[in-house]
Amino acid sequence: MSNQKQFGVWMDNHQAAVVGNDNAEGETLTVLAHIKGEDISPNSSEKNSNNHEKTLQAKFFKEIASHLVNATHVHVTGTGQAQEQFIHYLESTPQFKNSKTEESTSNKMSDEKLVEYITAKF
Repeated sequence: MSNQKQFGVWMDNHQAAVVGNDNAEGETLTVLAHIKGEDISPNSSEKNSNNHEKTLQAKFFKEIASHLVNATHVHVTGTGQAQEQFIHYLESTPQFKNSKTEESTSNKMSDEKLVEYITAKF
């Protein structure tokens, strides 16, 4: 399992925390990044607002995925439907097509608790 690149992501629709190995031979997981999505500004046109929301979501997902370099396992957890949408995003992205993804539901937690939670999943 030492060549496995395992990552965990806690996310909701506006923020995410990425947990993973900070070096190649490291077995210890740490928080690698905190990502905050942009707020959606109100728009009088529902169509424009919807397109803007999709664009911001794609940008948010892409930024999270940029931290999952050579991932073999990704466990996504959080509240709401964001993690399910993110897993679909990963599945449609060529670099993640062979990555094993899992999801669970959890409330926001401290960085230390998140590292413990993700470590227990692997």
